[in-house]
Amino acid sequence: MTGRLEGRVALVTGAGQGIGRGTALALAKEGASVALVGRTLSKCEAVAAEIADLGGTAVAFACDVGVREQVDAAVDATVRALGGIDILVNNAQSSVQAKLEDTTDEDVELAWRSGALATLYAMQAALPHLKASGRGSIVNFGSSTAIEGNVAFGAYAMAKEAIRGLSRVASREWGRFGIRVNVIVPNALSPSSQDFREAHPDRFARMEARVPLGRVGDPEADIGRAVVALAADDLTYLSGQTLMLTGGS
Repeated sequence: MTGRLEGRVALVTGAGQGIGRGTALALAKEGASVALVGRTLSKCEAVAAEIADLGGTAVAFACDVGVREQVDAAVDATVRALGGIDILVNNAQSSVQAKLEDTTDEDVELAWRSGALATLYAMQAALPHLKASGRGSIVNFGSSTAIEGNVAFGAYAMAKEAIRGLSRVASREWGRFGIRVNVIVPNALSPSSQDFREAHPDRFARMEARVPLGRVGDPEADIGRAVVALAADDLTYLSGQTLMLTGGS
């Protein structure tokens, strides 16, 4: 590792597992101090312990990202503990799958509040600190299920495409502050993917075989390392874009 994020502070939502955990580890290995935010504090604390074992710095905070007051509190706690925020990674998202004719208001509300609204809340709360950084980077997450229109992902797709639109607007409005805003669309072995692989190994193998690179992405090596590249000084002229990390699909 190069230590190219030394001295920077990152806040990662949904950091207790999957892509959030992988991203937090990748950031920490490059020298960033990381605030791990999630609904289940014990999971975030476990990742913080992993980072500490690597010699890094991490703090963990319980937060329901769909509640503005809790997001504001998590941002304030991060700044008090680590001194600021240079990197914001909005990874958290909850949803249920249902055909459109069966999708309820509650399904839409869950995806919308935990995804689109949560991303907006965190971006607004972190904005003063990203401005002060002078090199702020926001990485939000979209989904190929929304871009492709996958069956039974209606509520989720609504939220994920809203996040991409929000990110594009923010890149235009906040570019003058030196803040870059980009979106990653990942294909990675999340906890739900692991559950699917264990429950349906043959179907998972067929799905994986359709990926041109022949595998499902690793949350840290394939997704987290890309977040590092977006947050560091390698791609400082890239903003308002969607990075498809789907193995060529």
